[in-house]
Amino acid sequence: MPTSHSRVGVASVCAAALTFSGLVATGLLAAQPAAAADPVGYQNVRINEVTSSNNDTVELYNAGSTAVSISGWKMSDDSFSPQPFSPSSSTVGPGGFVTFNSPKGLGDSDKLVVYTAGGAVVDRVEWATDKAKPAMARCGGDGTGAWVTTPTASTFGAANASACPSTLPSTGQVRINEVTSDGSDTVELYNAGTSAVSIGSWKYVDNDTSHSPVSLSSSSPSATTIPAGGYITFDSTLGLGDSDSLVLLDGNGNSVDSVTWATDGAKPSDERCTNGTGWFRTSMAATLGSANSCSGGGGGGGQTGHLWGGGGSLTSGCTPEAPSGTGATPVGTSAWPGGPDVTITDNVCAFTTSTGPEGRDVSGLAFDPANPSVLWAAKNKNWLYKLVKSNGKWVPDPSWSVTGKQIRFAGGAGQPDSEGVTVGGNGHIYVTSERDNANNTVPKDTIMEFDPAATGSTLTPVHQWDMTSQFPQLDTGSKDDANLGFEGVGYVPDSWLTANGWVDPLTGAAYDPANYPLHGSGLYFAGLEWDGTLHVYGLNSDGSFTTFGTVPTGKASVMDVMFDAGTQRIVATCDNTCGETHTFMKVNAAGTIVPDVTYTNPAVMPIDNLEGFAMAPTSTCVNGSREAVWSDDGIYGFGSGSSSYGHALYSGTFPC
Repeated sequence: MPTSHSRVGVASVCAAALTFSGLVATGLLAAQPAAAADPVGYQNVRINEVTSSNNDTVELYNAGSTAVSISGWKMSDDSFSPQPFSPSSSTVGPGGFVTFNSPKGLGDSDKLVVYTAGGAVVDRVEWATDKAKPAMARCGGDGTGAWVTTPTASTFGAANASACPSTLPSTGQVRINEVTSDGSDTVELYNAGTSAVSIGSWKYVDNDTSHSPVSLSSSSPSATTIPAGGYITFDSTLGLGDSDSLVLLDGNGNSVDSVTWATDGAKPSDERCTNGTGWFRTSMAATLGSANSCSGGGGGGGQTGHLWGGGGSLTSGCTPEAPSGTGATPVGTSAWPGGPDVTITDNVCAFTTSTGPEGRDVSGLAFDPANPSVLWAAKNKNWLYKLVKSNGKWVPDPSWSVTGKQIRFAGGAGQPDSEGVTVGGNGHIYVTSERDNANNTVPKDTIMEFDPAATGSTLTPVHQWDMTSQFPQLDTGSKDDANLGFEGVGYVPDSWLTANGWVDPLTGAAYDPANYPLHGSGLYFAGLEWDGTLHVYGLNSDGSFTTFGTVPTGKASVMDVMFDAGTQRIVATCDNTCGETHTFMKVNAAGTIVPDVTYTNPAVMPIDNLEGFAMAPTSTCVNGSREAVWSDDGIYGFGSGSSSYGHALYSGTFPC
């Protein structure tokens, strides 16, 4: 659960500006006023919704991973030159929304263009008569979806999904998928739909507002139809600049799609990742006419990653909580080694319960190594979830429980403050608790074993091991101190410990599992939030336990623990307390478990109480990657108005 002990945040921002000089008409060399520098990431800000009714409101959405200042930005339409506007905020946060009312109104049919303070075109949208009444919005993804006339204008300042139709029109399935500005200036379109779409009357235009749109049918090669699931390419006759935009219009003059890139962002190409649906990034190699490689490193085309999914309105009682106590990232931390993109993979407010109606507190996560299509999740206030994928989201397994199962302490009593979860060598589920929520000022640091095959809506432990007496520093009468106990737990197989020469702290010799006949096939490493140490236990079948001592992680705190067979490392995770980091630990030459490397989270993720972390087994690897999942204890995301607000689970990729 979120705590506030010793967390200090540090942030820095870097910016660069270009200055220009010129010759005045008198023939004298004179310095000209410096042009306003286009803010980093401006190309990720998209017009997301517009209405030509009432206040003629416009909504902007930031599809990027960094905040963008829109101070000094302007807009124009068909009848007036660029004018300043008054936005609801001068900055658009990542995944955030900003609205403003057009300073001079918008027509029944019109063209809206947004510019940076330096005059660069940010985005452009056009509509035919009454197509922006009640509103015209991107559907199928904020910032990336198709432009559709919606039946209400109720989502300004929030995700569009609730106002969008359940099925997109066939034209809305066609996307600009890849574009180059390397001389040939080639554009690729992709049809994600199930039927061919006639595009012979469609047009395109670049960011030069003096240019008239050009027909696709007059381009080379001539483009008239795009097949279902297919691609077409054509070379722009307008030319495409080092930094430019491309806007696609249907035969009636309505915007279909658009993309903007910063300097050299479309060299060799600017491509959607994932193919057909994602946001744009600079590629390593153009793949025109086929699926995008998505192997680039980000950059000026779009960004270094994208946060997908999410959105939706909070349900009754669901109450996100802002993160507390952000600390500095440890020195020597490495960047996330996996893919830059992350997807929100749960439904909004998916984990509301009778003891936790606010929907928060999903903490520990663990993939089932015997069935990696299953993800176990522990939620504070005594709940356990068996999750499976459905339509790309992790949802409760209906064959186990659609609402999760309550867990109790031995004898069926109490409300375990369930934090960590792991799957033991016997297939049972092991959960840590740091206190009893029915008496939350008193620590109760326990590990409980549950049989997942047990029936009923409430589970009681098969075995329970109580280590509370080992942590007198937590027993102060303060609920905050009691809340700094066992936060995560990971099962580590004996085979790894012996193969890597781990020295048993109790004997000073190589660890020999036979010395502990009742402990099963591995040891359990419990992470203590109080000081970031791992406490190693053999859990015996008679209810007793063996304490093997502690392992320093080099971190101020630990929120989750796992053993990853793919990297052959124990992974200790810390949330924003330690800069959202994961320390991979190995056995060194002396037989001691020590930190090996520490990684941050992907850059697109929020800085929150991200307490849970799990990586899928290597048996799930596809194209060199496997899934990694995070849980946000506070379901806060990037805050109110963002697509992540009210969501607990995030999914990314880690190398195989």
